[in-house]
Amino acid sequence: MQDQKLLEPVITVASVALRLLMALMVAAFILSTVHGWGSGSVCSTDWTSNSSYAARDFVPEPGARVGSVPRYCAESATTAQNILANLGPLASLALSVGGLFLLNLLLRGASRDGVHTLQTATRLRLLGWWLLAGSVAAATIAAVSRTALLASLARGVDLTAVSWLQAWNAPYLAIFTGLGLLTFARITRAGSRMREDLEGLV
Repeated sequence: MQDQKLLEPVITVASVALRLLMALMVAAFILSTVHGWGSGSVCSTDWTSNSSYAARDFVPEPGARVGSVPRYCAESATTAQNILANLGPLASLALSVGGLFLLNLLLRGASRDGVHTLQTATRLRLLGWWLLAGSVAAATIAAVSRTALLASLARGVDLTAVSWLQAWNAPYLAIFTGLGLLTFARITRAGSRMREDLEGLV
């Protein structure tokens, strides 16, 4: 009971957030089934372009200039282009849902079994690895799909290692958070073993 009080209010917030996110996902799936998945325009911005062409519709202040970046949109997007356009957001959503699920599992287990236990350390380590590896995987999927979509819309743009590395955004916060959780998992595991040894001596 004391451990459960220590985990409030984060355990309630995580539980409510997970339920709301799952409800939104179900609603989005139902809407996409009714209205048809992948409908609408598919666009991609050419981030590799370094054009300094000044757009006439925009008037900058004195001493400033306006640059233009081309944006390609498919008049009639194919199924593959729709999939590529949605892969990045889906990977990010899967990372968030999985992280909330593991966080909820960690908090509920800690309130039930205790904070300073091997089970809690194991769940904490699992959450750390999920954030660390999952964030890198989600960023890679988003970069590759974004580059592949641009390559399907613009001539002269190919899906190469250099092009997708330019589109890759390192998830520094998630990486450092995952590393921090792995460190705290090791500390919790060592503390639980010391606690067991002390209880054995008593």
